[in-house]
Amino acid sequence: MSLYDSEFSQEDNSESSDNLDEEIKECKAILESGYIYNSIERIEDLIQDCIDFIRFEDGLYFTNKLLEIFPYNSELWLKKGILLNGLMKFEEAIECFDKALSLNPNDTETLVDKSAAEENMGLYQQAEESLRRVLELDPENEDAYFSLGLLYQRQFRYSEAIPYFEKAISIDPNYIEVYYELGFCYEALNNFEKSLEAYEKFLDFDPYNASGWYNKGIILVKTGKLEEAINCFDLATSIRDDFSSAWYNKGNTLADLGKLQQAIECFQKVIEIDPYDETAFYNLASVYEELGDLQNAVKYYSDAIESDDEYFEAYLARGYCYDSLGKYQLALRDFNKAISISSDDPDAWRAKADLEYSLGHLEESIKSYLEAARLQPDGYDIWYNLAETYYEANQWLNALNAYDQCLRINPNDSNSLYSKAKINFILHRTQEAIDCLKKAFAINPDIRSEFENEYPDIKTSKLFKRLLGEI
Repeated sequence: MSLYDSEFSQEDNSESSDNLDEEIKECKAILESGYIYNSIERIEDLIQDCIDFIRFEDGLYFTNKLLEIFPYNSELWLKKGILLNGLMKFEEAIECFDKALSLNPNDTETLVDKSAAEENMGLYQQAEESLRRVLELDPENEDAYFSLGLLYQRQFRYSEAIPYFEKAISIDPNYIEVYYELGFCYEALNNFEKSLEAYEKFLDFDPYNASGWYNKGIILVKTGKLEEAINCFDLATSIRDDFSSAWYNKGNTLADLGKLQQAIECFQKVIEIDPYDETAFYNLASVYEELGDLQNAVKYYSDAIESDDEYFEAYLARGYCYDSLGKYQLALRDFNKAISISSDDPDAWRAKADLEYSLGHLEESIKSYLEAARLQPDGYDIWYNLAETYYEANQWLNALNAYDQCLRINPNDSNSLYSKAKINFILHRTQEAIDCLKKAFAINPDIRSEFENEYPDIKTSKLFKRLLGEI
């Protein structure tokens, strides 16, 4: 489900929180004094404030106190259900909603809130029944349509959710949250044009909503409008400076535009907000790697690993950096660690095989290439490197089989045909060698020059030319 949050300034939140703390303190004193009846309305207002400002424990305390006095007040049972739902005590919440409905069976607000608790428990059928009951009582209840949309959205049934959201705004065109959820559903369905329209409509109503600008930015990235996306991420972070996802995606977008230094600043901001964000460390390292600053790349890949010691991609990437820095044993250690985390990833096996080949460990390299080929049987580069390793190890028949795999994947692979020809000459299979040479020359005439440089004595041989059919 999407996460819509109304935005408040930190100053307003701080001031409201201080006022609420004072009100809670005063109302608790009233309850302790026993002189409560003149303050009932005040305490009821406080309960609503506790709901609005997510002070559920405090709200529950006051609600329970009032229920001791007014046990048949359906509104209080409704409030208690809402507070328990907020505390994720869903079964208890449903019991309270049922109690409220036993006192006021046709209360649509209670039915809508009950459906939310049922949905939170995964009781989708019951939640839908509660909302259908609301529509029986009030066919134009926009909250019921909105909640039905959310119910389907949570089950990833986005196409079914959209008509309910559309119905809600046909009843109330100013229902702000609906536009946000519509944007989310259309995005999930890859209908980016409609998604953008919905988010823009949402922002028309709430232009200072950081999440709205962020989501619009994501859609613009997906449609390739990167500069416009950066503007949206800028607006999101100007509204909420600690919006780490906006900084993160701005960094990714800047990196895609080649603005690497600015991307670095964004990822550093993410890390400042969340010092344990392993993906920010990883992306920061990737940018340094792209800049050729391998020392810093290693540093930040290491930070990513420190935050998540099972971070497969970070071990693999750090291994590549160590390899480029000539620190082969450290690279091999990282590739082995990556394989221990995800043994079914061909890239890790290939990286290990390439390094083992560079170190002259041909037998180990062959084993690693074979494992990579098992995992990615159509990986041309894996088979070609395996064939070259077999060739260097003088394992001629195995090399021929590996080159055949290359030709299976790419029948016009002149390099594999030429290598097969050389092996067949070594094995005294002259006709097979000539056949391979003919095919290689036909595909890539430059192979002939390479052959003549490698075998200068053969190129003038009349027998050889006759075999090629040239005389």
